[in-house]
Amino acid sequence: MGWEALGQWGEDAVRIERLTGGVANDVWSVRVHGQIAVARLGSRSDADLTWEAELLQYLDREGMTVPVPLPTTDGRLFVDGLVVMKYMEGGPPETESDWRRVAETLRELHRLTQGWPQRPGWRSSSDLLHTETGTRINLAAMPPEGVIRCRAAWARLIGRQTCVVHGNPNSPGNVRITADRVTLIDWDESHVDVPDLDLVLPDNAADLDDGAHDIAAQASAAWEAAVCWQDEYAVKRLAEVRAV
Repeated sequence: MGWEALGQWGEDAVRIERLTGGVANDVWSVRVHGQIAVARLGSRSDADLTWEAELLQYLDREGMTVPVPLPTTDGRLFVDGLVVMKYMEGGPPETESDWRRVAETLRELHRLTQGWPQRPGWRSSSDLLHTETGTRINLAAMPPEGVIRCRAAWARLIGRQTCVVHGNPNSPGNVRITADRVTLIDWDESHVDVPDLDLVLPDNAADLDDGAHDIAAQASAAWEAAVCWQDEYAVKRLAEVRAV
């Protein structure tokens, strides 16, 4: 159905402007019931989108500020891959203090989602020690020597407690900050994994000690190399993963 599905949010629902960011989706600002919102059109399965919608609704109920999905006129939270979400005010983090607030918000996410079920079709970093594919990851497409280095980095996380990770919080474009709140947006890569993957932030805002930061940084670089392979950014990230 594509963007024609936007009519399910009301006869007056209309696209306004394409938004930057997001490789896998087409993202626009929209007007729904006279209010500005954000719409994302992609190819994720219904099970995948249900997982994301239920997560955001839960976090909203628990007091986190998140872009909750807005229902269609008949109560659905997505239609044919299209999701319409609440527009979140704010700007990107700019100072060390801003990034420390981001770290606090991430730790609240991790606390609230211990024991959360895995996103359908996804694999955690520890799963990828024994399997090659999961959603956007295909280790078979990477250089074998690179896969060995990535798996060595992820193996250092074995035994850690898992929870929902945002997946890409160190990108300033995925955070909205105001004087009184921090909002994480773009939950398209969120899944269940080890929280360390979320905590490699500018200026070491999560205040990890040297050993913990090295483990987290190596595992995060390996993850981003695998999930983005084979673009220029992924090649750069893989080069940061040391042989162990």
